[in-house]
Amino acid sequence: MKSREAQFFYGHPQNRFWKVVASVFEDELPETIQEKREFLISHNIAVWDVIHSCDITGSSDASIKNVVPNDLSIILNTTNIRNIYVNGKTAYKYYEKYTKKLINREAICLPSTSPANAAWNLERLKSEWKVIKEVI
Repeated sequence: MKSREAQFFYGHPQNRFWKVVASVFEDELPETIQEKREFLISHNIAVWDVIHSCDITGSSDASIKNVVPNDLSIILNTTNIRNIYVNGKTAYKYYEKYTKKLINREAICLPSTSPANAAWNLERLKSEWKVIKEVI
């Protein structure tokens, strides 16, 4: 819900995405949307939703219905993206169900940076997410 309000990725202050990727790249934590855009560009990272639209109650992934997937071929056909990573099992589930058959590319599932994924502390997340730096 916070990301939709901010109209940018991972806008909820408790989501650890920005902390994790900033740490992986040994960079300062971006705070503003402009800083986040600059961070992504400077590290050759593209962020895109698997789902274009759906019905959802609040931010509950369990309530997702009527999914319309994003057509990732739009970005894949105009860039040199080598690997696709998804942030958590829910994104991976929808990627496998809808997106993979459209673009015929595998995705690597990384542990969710959501605060709901309390089993993964920040250090453990950083350890798993460092794979994104290894290919850039």
